[in-house]
Amino acid sequence: MTALWTSQDVAKATGGSANGTWEAEGVCIDSRSVTAGDLFIAIEGPKFDGHEFVVEALDKGAAAAMVSKQPADGRHDVGTDRLIMVDDTMKGMRDLAAAARQRMRGRVAAVTGSVGKTTTKEALSLALGRQGRCHATVGNLNNHWGAPLTLSRMPADTEYAVIELGMNHAGEIEPLSRLAQPHVALITAVEAVHLEFFDSVAGIADAKAEIFAGVSENGTAIVPGDNPYRNRLVAAAQARGIQNIVSFGTEKECDYRLIAWTVTETGTRIAADVNGRRIVFDIGLPGKHMALNSLAALAAADALGADAEQAAADLAEMTPPPGRGARHVINVGNGTAVLIDESYNASPASVAAMVASLGVTRRSGRLILALGDMLELGGDAPELHRDLAVSIAAAGMDSVFTAGPLMKHLHDALPVELRGVHQDTSADLAKDVVDALEPDDVIAVKGSFGSQMSVVVKALQTLKSSDGGTPPSVVNGD
Repeated sequence: MTALWTSQDVAKATGGSANGTWEAEGVCIDSRSVTAGDLFIAIEGPKFDGHEFVVEALDKGAAAAMVSKQPADGRHDVGTDRLIMVDDTMKGMRDLAAAARQRMRGRVAAVTGSVGKTTTKEALSLALGRQGRCHATVGNLNNHWGAPLTLSRMPADTEYAVIELGMNHAGEIEPLSRLAQPHVALITAVEAVHLEFFDSVAGIADAKAEIFAGVSENGTAIVPGDNPYRNRLVAAAQARGIQNIVSFGTEKECDYRLIAWTVTETGTRIAADVNGRRIVFDIGLPGKHMALNSLAALAAADALGADAEQAAADLAEMTPPPGRGARHVINVGNGTAVLIDESYNASPASVAAMVASLGVTRRSGRLILALGDMLELGGDAPELHRDLAVSIAAAGMDSVFTAGPLMKHLHDALPVELRGVHQDTSADLAKDVVDALEPDDVIAVKGSFGSQMSVVVKALQTLKSSDGGTPPSVVNGD
């Protein structure tokens, strides 16, 4: 196996000083997840200093450690032959990421968006991985630490890379885009997310449009055609000199257009116009919002030069990432119910999309929601929670359980017949949800990560009998 990095490579990329000769097979910044052969980078953060864990990382088999000061633990002979000294380890990681990008001769896609970016990233990387050596962001390592870490882990012979970029403040995406230098920049959506840090949704659109800053010459921008900020995004791409701009959505002028969608036993069947070609394909995810995410992925695959129709066929094997729609069948009394785990994150747009999808997946039992607070919404948070009552009632939900001070606004706004139990915390709510469940129910659990709705999921999973429970087929079209 060819080493990911040699000591000479790292020294050249970072301008650091390395003694001895070593080879690294991976890169890590968390000593708890170090594996043998990793280069451990001792990042100094606001709450921790990675230099305190250098000895632990080397004890676990790290090939070497990048440091900006000598580890203080005198009990262990770390040896200068296993250290590379740099002035600033965060800058050192960025330098390593830049070197990885420069030596890679494949094609790169960068993905961002208020909702749907992780699912779209996973769909795109799955499809591209069937057509070449693909390197992609793991989980949600998409911030100022995660994106450079992802790039620094990229093998030189990578043919396709899919890099997720996230933010919650203006100015965060542009430097990451310039580091990634994508051939394709994709924005999945612009919605009321992170409003705590922005004056308006238009400001969020501008922050997302920073992804166009690093697009390479003759690159492509992909924008959501149904979004009210579509024209703003197009103008931002044009201002960066991008001439190839394509859109996805349901509107007739979209280059990648969703024509119809059908919820099936294994996900969703989609009829679409893919840049002038009519195709029908399946994805292993249920709902219209997932269908739109898949079209965004196909648009990116096409722009990268991959076979979009083959990519579409491969998406049948796509399954939801943890906490983002995974389905489980759980034992309830003498029967079973379906648990949908959406506990990783939540925003007004993603809750509304989930509810709309549930509205067309009814079994013989009830449709139940367990919702935790949507965070980082700023001063509009109470109103945004209250407003969910309209879409929930319209979609035909049967009961809504809520947890947290913000979700109390939704609880009070719901029609009396839809109000389940409200509790201050997810831990308090868990038993109420478990006790209320009946055979044939479908229950969806969702909330921002900080609202800890995974506690409710874990309580329900103690009833688990098997994975993969899905509702019967339902037909829809636009």
